[in-house]
Amino acid sequence: MPRSLPTALLLAAAVFAAACSRSQPAAGAKPAATDVDLAAMDPGVNPCQDFYQYACGRWNATHPIPNDQAIWGTASQLQEKNLAVLRQVARAAAHRGSGPGSTPVTREVGTYYAACMDRSAVAAAGAQPLAAALARIAAIASKRQAAAVLARMQLDGTDALFVFGPEQDFKHATREIAVADQGGLGLPDRSYYLKTDARSRILRHQYLAHVQTMFALLGDAPAAAQAEANVVLSIETALARDSITNVARRNPQAVYHKMSVPQFESLAPAFDWRAYFAALGAPRFAAINVAVPGFFRGLNAEWTQVPLADWKTYLRWHLAHDAAAQLSPAFVNANFAFYGAILEGEKAPTPRWKRCVESTDQNLGEALGQLYVKAAFSPQAKAHMEAMVGHLETALGQDISSLAWMTPATKKQALIKLHAIANKVAYPDQWRDYSAVVLRPGDFFGNYTRAQAFESRRELAKIGRPVDRGEWGMTPPTVNAYYNPLQNEIVFPAGILQPPFFNPHRDDASNYGAVGVVMGHELTHGFDDEGRQFGPHGNLRDWWTPADAKAFEERTACLVNEYAGFSPLPGVHLNGRLTLGENTADNGGARIAYMAMEAALAGQPDAKIDGFDRAQRFFIAYGQVWCQNVRPQTARLLATVDPHSPGRFRVNGVVQNLPQFAQAFHCGPGAPMTAGPKACRVW
Repeated sequence: MPRSLPTALLLAAAVFAAACSRSQPAAGAKPAATDVDLAAMDPGVNPCQDFYQYACGRWNATHPIPNDQAIWGTASQLQEKNLAVLRQVARAAAHRGSGPGSTPVTREVGTYYAACMDRSAVAAAGAQPLAAALARIAAIASKRQAAAVLARMQLDGTDALFVFGPEQDFKHATREIAVADQGGLGLPDRSYYLKTDARSRILRHQYLAHVQTMFALLGDAPAAAQAEANVVLSIETALARDSITNVARRNPQAVYHKMSVPQFESLAPAFDWRAYFAALGAPRFAAINVAVPGFFRGLNAEWTQVPLADWKTYLRWHLAHDAAAQLSPAFVNANFAFYGAILEGEKAPTPRWKRCVESTDQNLGEALGQLYVKAAFSPQAKAHMEAMVGHLETALGQDISSLAWMTPATKKQALIKLHAIANKVAYPDQWRDYSAVVLRPGDFFGNYTRAQAFESRRELAKIGRPVDRGEWGMTPPTVNAYYNPLQNEIVFPAGILQPPFFNPHRDDASNYGAVGVVMGHELTHGFDDEGRQFGPHGNLRDWWTPADAKAFEERTACLVNEYAGFSPLPGVHLNGRLTLGENTADNGGARIAYMAMEAALAGQPDAKIDGFDRAQRFFIAYGQVWCQNVRPQTARLLATVDPHSPGRFRVNGVVQNLPQFAQAFHCGPGAPMTAGPKACRVW
C-alpha cells in the first residue's frame, strides 16, 4: 500500500476514539452520568497551574501500564472492550463453522480466526511456511529475476525496498493513479540510521543483534547470520539517506511529482521495471506519481553497486521480518524482544487471542465488521453522530466567518470547502466481498498470505480507474477516526460510537468536551497546514490569497514554537513541525466544540453536576479522554515518529490557548493555563 494522506486521530500505538451527540434526558430526569470521573482527578492540584494533572492525576497514579501495552489510558479501556466483543463474535463464527445458521461471512471469519488460534499447528510449522518464498529468493540468478521476486513478495505482504500501489491523483482527485514511494526500512524512521549520538548507536547494535537472531531462526550459522545482519544494515542505511524526513512529507507538494512511465524508469534504469510490473500484475498505466524522485535515483546507485548476493540477503530479512508475527513462537518472541521490549518497553507479548482478533480485522475487516455491527452497534448512535457533526460544522462555519485575520475572498473559499465535507458514520454502505480469498482450516500463514495477496490485487486494480468515494480507509470495529483531504471527508467507524465517548444518557457538556472536540478536530484537519492545500473536491490547489497564506503561517508558527517547548522526557522535546497538523486540529477542535456546546445549550439552566458547572464539565471531560501512562521507550519513539502530541500536552497545550478555560476555572492573569497575549490561535 502507498503512503497515506488521511489524518487519523491517533497512531495505532495510542488508540483513541471520538463519537457523541447531544442527548435529551427524559423530562425531569437527571442525566445518568456526566462521564466526569471524580476518582480520576487530583483535587489537590490547582487546575490553573496544571490542568492535565488536575483532571488525570489520580487515574495515572492508580493505573499502571499492563505488561503487554506500551501506552495505557482511558481510551485503551474502550479498545480492550472492543477486542473482547470481536473475540466473542469471531469465536462464535469459528464454533458455528459450516453448520446451521452459518453464512459466507461467518465461515470466512470463523475459518481465519480458528486457524490463527490453532497454536499447535502454528508452532509445529516453524519456518516451513516461508520455504517456498525462500526457495524463490535462493533461485535468483540475476537482478532482473530479483525485481520479479520482489514483486511477488510485495503482493504477499512483504514491504521491501520501496512502495508501489494506487493513489488518488492529487490534482485530478476523481481518478486513481500509480504511485511509487520510498520504503524498505526495518527501523521506525530514517533518523534511526543516521543519528550519531550514543543512544542511537546502541540501538543500531541492538537492531543488528535482532536481525542476526532472525537469520539464525531461518537456519543460518552464527557467523553467516552476523555477516548478513551487517549487509542488511548497510543497505537500509543507504535507503534511509535517500529518503526524505517525515516533516518534509507533511507538505503534499513535496511528495507529488507526476511523470510518464519512461521518465520514472529513467530515474532508476538499472532496475528492471518491466520485469517488476509484469510479475506484479499491475494494469497498464501512462503516468505515475513519484513521491520522492531522489529516493529512486539513490536506489539506482545502490541497485547497481550492491552485489546480487547482498540483495538476496536483504530480501530474506524482510520476508522473515514481515512474516514473524504469523509464524511460530520462536519468531514471535524474537520479534517482540526488539520491537516490543527494546523499542517500546513492553514487558510481555500481546496475548495470542488479541493478535488473532487484530489479524482478522486487518485481513477480513469488513467481514468481521458486519458481525461486530450486529453484536455491538446501536442504530441510534449513527443518527446521533450525524446530528452532532452538523452542530460542529455550523460552529466551524461561524468561526471561519468571524476570523479577523482572513480576507472575505479566502473565507468564501473556506466555507465552500467546509460545506462540501462528506461525513461517513459507522460502516460502509456496501460491504467488501472476500469470497475470492481461499481460506483453509489449520493453515494460518497460508490464509494470511492469500488475504494479503487478495488485498494487494484489489488495490492494484484501482490504477487508472475512477475513485470509489464509498470506500473506507478504516474497518468498522476500529476505535479511531480520520480526515481524508483527497476526498474531503471525515470518517467515524462504529467502533468509537459507544461509551465512554458516546453515551446518549450523559450530560451534554461532557459529550461536547469528550468527543465533540474530536469531531471538531477532524473537521479542522481540512484547514491545517496540509489539509488547507486541498480544495473542496480533493484537488491540490492554492485557494488562498498570498496575504491570507502569510497570516496562516504566522499563526501556525506560534504553535510550532509552543509545542517544541514541551518535553515528554528529560532531553527529549516534541517536534513542533511534525505535530503541527494535529496540534492545529486539537486547538481548533476544542474551540469549535465549545462554540457548538454554547449554541446547543443556549437558554438552558446551567445547573451544577458533581459540583461543576457546564464549562468546567466540558474541559474536565476533554482532559480525561487523554489520561494516559506511557513507557519511556515509547515516549522517545513517538517523539520521533508520531505527528500527535502526548496526552499531557494535547490537554495543557489546548487549554492554555483558550480564554474560555481561564474563565471557567477563574484563572488569574499570568497563570500557566491562562491564555495570555501570546496565546496561539489559528482557527
